[in-house]
Amino acid sequence: MTNRFSIMIICSLSMIVCLGGCSKKITYGDPKGIETVTVEFGSTDLQKIVEEMTRSFLNSKVVTSGLGPIITVQEVNNKTSEYIDTRMITDSIRTQLSQSSVVRFVVDEVAMQEAISEIERQQNSEYYDQDTATEKGRMVGAAYRLTGNIASIVKQNSDTKDVYYKINLQLWNVQNGLLEWSEETEIRKSRS
Repeated sequence: MTNRFSIMIICSLSMIVCLGGCSKKITYGDPKGIETVTVEFGSTDLQKIVEEMTRSFLNSKVVTSGLGPIITVQEVNNKTSEYIDTRMITDSIRTQLSQSSVVRFVVDEVAMQEAISEIERQQNSEYYDQDTATEKGRMVGAAYRLTGNIASIVKQNSDTKDVYYKINLQLWNVQNGLLEWSEETEIRKSRS
């Protein structure tokens, strides 16, 4: 009986030590701090893209002409071999540009169906005052369409992994199809 009791105590203590050793300390970090955990696309890369593209766009002829361009944004195409939330890229760029107060945005393709559903709900419901309900045919059309791509080249051998990202954005004039602005930025990360 003492042997079984001793074994149970030893097993219990071993589990406690193992569980205690497996726990991780959770801390908050600086969201603007450089992260270098992996060579995959990360928050520092996102911030670099948004900062450089926004700065370039705000200095473009389309913006500095003072006309306050109205833009629709399409999601950046992911042409890399890894999963990248490209919606986060476009959302962050849109946020930075809208905070400048010189660019305005209309609903994009992704949110268009939701906007149409809301208008139809207001128009077709007896619960809305029809004098204040949103009318069909009142949406503002975009003068420009912002599109883009992110691509990567990955090279590796047994000792080193090198990842090169190239991000390109273009602003197209919807009326005449002219390319009004284009910019690209590059990121290279290595692990050895």
